[in-house]
Amino acid sequence: YDAWRLGFFAPDYMEVWIETADAVDTNDRWFKRAMSGVSSISSPSNLKGNPRGWPRNPGDGKGKYVYGADLPCFIYVRWQSLAEPQTYYAYIEIPESARELMVKGERAYCRGRGKWITDYRENITIGLAPGGVAKAWVNGPCLDAIEVSRVQGKVVSKGPYLGESGGKYGLKLEPDAQAYIDKFGIPYDSW
Repeated sequence: YDAWRLGFFAPDYMEVWIETADAVDTNDRWFKRAMSGVSSISSPSNLKGNPRGWPRNPGDGKGKYVYGADLPCFIYVRWQSLAEPQTYYAYIEIPESARELMVKGERAYCRGRGKWITDYRENITIGLAPGGVAKAWVNGPCLDAIEVSRVQGKVVSKGPYLGESGGKYGLKLEPDAQAYIDKFGIPYDSW
């Protein structure tokens, strides 16, 4: 295919701001800022959400297609965990086994199209959680996600925007997210 998709999400209420997500493909080409900005997140009202753990089959997340790239070898991501607040970075290896899954066509029933198709896992979905945890899956529009990597990010000692913001974070938590964290805290041990 001509492109693969890079998407991000965070657990319920645990909002993140992606400063940059860069991709390196199998030809050692670096795709700077393949994604940046807010990730996909759910903040149900009345504190009914559950941020503990990862979903069994995460969706695509918020993201963009990476055009002109070969299959990915690794993703570098630097993000602000607004729930804490803290800034992290991580290098997420996309192993050869994941790239093999991305090019292997599989027969699947696609509910959206109402028929059987041959589908591909053309999406790299990355979950970002407080404490610097990053987890990656490959998935397709009609295929379940398969976990391919989990890494522990490191704290960016210079702070948000590599120190260029004077220690100020880009966004504030939404009221429902702040209310959840104030009442229940951050479930660090669940990711």
